[in-house]
Formats: sequence, structure tokens, C-alpha cells
Amino acid sequence: MSKSFEILIIGAGTGGLMTAARLRKLDKSLSIGIIDPADTHYYQPAWTLVGAGTFDYKKTAKPMADLIPNGVEWIKDAVTSFDPENNAVSTASNGSISYDYLVVSPGLVMEPSMIKGLEEAMKSGAVCSNYTDPEHTWKLLQEFKGGNAIFTQPATPIKCGGAPQKIAYLAADYLKKKGLAKKTNMMFATPGTVIFGVPVIRETLMKVIRKYGIHFHPYHTPVEIDGKNKVAYFIDKTPEDHACFSQKEGCSWDAQNAFGATKTEDGRIAVKFDFLHLAPPQAAPKFVRESALANEGGWLDVHKHTLQHQKFANVFGVGDVVGVPTAKTGAAIRKQVPIVIDNILKLKKQNQIGDKSYNGYSSCPLVTGYGKMVLAEFDYDNNFTPDPKLKQMLVFDSSKEHWRLWMLKKFGLPYLYWNKMLKGEDV
Repeated sequence: MSKSFEILIIGAGTGGLMTAARLRKLDKSLSIGIIDPADTHYYQPAWTLVGAGTFDYKKTAKPMADLIPNGVEWIKDAVTSFDPENNAVSTASNGSISYDYLVVSPGLVMEPSMIKGLEEAMKSGAVCSNYTDPEHTWKLLQEFKGGNAIFTQPATPIKCGGAPQKIAYLAADYLKKKGLAKKTNMMFATPGTVIFGVPVIRETLMKVIRKYGIHFHPYHTPVEIDGKNKVAYFIDKTPEDHACFSQKEGCSWDAQNAFGATKTEDGRIAVKFDFLHLAPPQAAPKFVRESALANEGGWLDVHKHTLQHQKFANVFGVGDVVGVPTAKTGAAIRKQVPIVIDNILKLKKQNQIGDKSYNGYSSCPLVTGYGKMVLAEFDYDNNFTPDPKLKQMLVFDSSKEHWRLWMLKKFGLPYLYWNKMLKGEDV
């Protein structure tokens, strides 16, 4: 006999566990199922610190079985497809599972194959990524003795959009402490037009970049990685009138080519590297992006304020999988979950969704060195929206570097995650 739940949750990541825990607190009579095949749950925000040798990787992991809320049934299986017309999902081993309401929160997946040669380069260990193996990042950073150190990210959406630059700042600080700064050419290359979308945060980060002497290259998309010969290839879409780094915010290769970069016959920029860290391209899981629930970009097609599916009223999304125009972070999930729960419970009782609205809130703890951090909190319109509670920590301007914010990142946020968020408590 197939299983059936009033509320079925796909994914036991931050969004899924938080949703399940809060629902149980609000109504213990609900039948709730959560589908996830993983044995281990990771606190991935700490992987930035692991990659810089200042956090224990083992402390980022806990057994999944210890985190499933009491009263919630864990189906240790993988979803293979959706049947939203019949309120059911198909699984690899448990057949069809039906629901009254569905919360889709499986996160996203790494898709290194979207950059030519990247998969092979990662497997060989020639490049590193905090997104997949932060301990390898730390190993390569310790082995680095000078040369070209490149940090970059793809053109796809990624989880924690600030993570690729955080490790660049930590690496710069590490190399400075080791006396290797003068032997190193550091580059941060991004397909984006600016270092960060929130103006007041951007201003601080450009000062950090200048302080470390990092060459900042906006408009640059990585398209191929040759791990064997240690060459990274970029497409340069820098506008002709874009100012050079030394004057403002970016630098064309022609204006400041400290890396021995060359142009290939097809117009790409080839840069040799001695150290390369990158965020792999990322996408929604295949069973989402190939389903009727996906938008044109392959992400879950939900309303950006209600997080309700645009076509199926009893389907909601939480977390990295949703196709909304804000950063994919745990902080965003913290604000999304109450909206989704309120909508589901009011749909169930009153046959209409609630009046709460998700404003696109997200947060990016931007570590700028050992013992220093900036906290970017913002909404859909890139307005800077700092939490008033920060004043209780004696942090009065979180757009500037502060050691108390570093303490929050290293100690406060992990505690709140394991002991508050995942238990469904207000944070």
C-alpha cells in the first residue's frame, strides 16, 4: 500500500528540516513525511572556514537520523519524478507517495560538466572548491608557494553567492601572514558586473580588494579548465568603456595583465594558474528541472512573495531550489519557511493562503580575513537591511569589517543552526 501524508516534504536540508520541525511545533496532529536519501547532514556555511584551516570539518556533519523531528516519518529514498495533477511523487524504492500539500526543498546540485574540463580537473585534484571538498582547498593553500592564484565562479546561480570571494580574502590574508603576498598574483574573476549588488557592501569590499592587492575582473566567465596544464580559459565581456581597476572597479586584461594571460584564436582569455579555487556551475536537481514544476531556467516555479507554485496551488518551495531573484542562502530559508507554513495552514483551514509576504531577504556573512567579517543583509531590491539585534552585539554598522561579526560566523551561527533553526525555533 502506498504512503500518504497531509504534508510531504522533499529534502532534509535546512529548508526541509526547519519546515518539518516548525509544523510539528504548531500542530502535532499533522501527518508529515520527509524524503531524503542522505545519511549525513552538513552545515555547509562553515566550509568556507574549513577551507582556510580555521574550522574542523567533522564538526560540520551530523547523522541525518538524529535531526529528523519526532513524529515526522523519514522516507530514506530519492524522488525520481512528480505527478502534481494526482498529488503524488515517485521514488526510487518506495513507489508512489501521495500528499495533500507538497513542500519542495531538495536544494541544488553541482554540475561541473557545464564547464569543459572542470570535472576532470576536480577529480585529479588540480583545482579546489569549498563547495565540494573544503579540506582539499586547505591542503592546496598550505602547499602554495607563490605564483598565480585564481578565484572564480560560474555564470549559473550558486548557493551562497559570496562564498567564492570569501575564500579569496581568507587566502590573501593567509598568504600575507606567510610572507607570500609579494610572490603571488591574486585574481578574482566573475561573470558579474560588480563585486556585490548592495552598494554599501560593495564599497567596503572594494576597499578589501585594494588592501590585499587582488586583481578584480568583472565580466569574466570561466568556460574551460585544463587541469593537466593548469590553464583556465575565460570569456571576456568587459565593455570598452569600463574603467580599469586602479581607477575604479575593474580591470581589462589589456590594461593590467600581471598574469601572463594570452588570447586564443577564438577570442578566449587563457591564464596559467598555480592555485585555482572555483564554485562549480549549479542547477536544480534533475527531477525538478525536467518536471512540470520547473520554470524556463529549470528552477522551481514559485511566486516570489508567497513561494506558492505558479500552477499547482498545493505545492510550495523553500530554499536553493526556488526560482526567485535573491541569493540562495540559509538566511533566506529562515525567512521563507514561516511564509510557507502560514500559507499551508491557512489553505488547509480556510482554503486561502495567508497575507504574509517574503520580501527576498537574504544574508551573506562575508568573511574578509581571519578575525574580520562584513554582514550583508538585503532584499529583492538590494536594499541594505541589517538586523536591529546586531546592536545588542555592539555592532552598529555591519557593512564594515568587525571582529564581533567574525565571532558570530565562527561560533554564534553554527550554534543557532543546530540548536534553534533545525529545531523549528524562531531565530
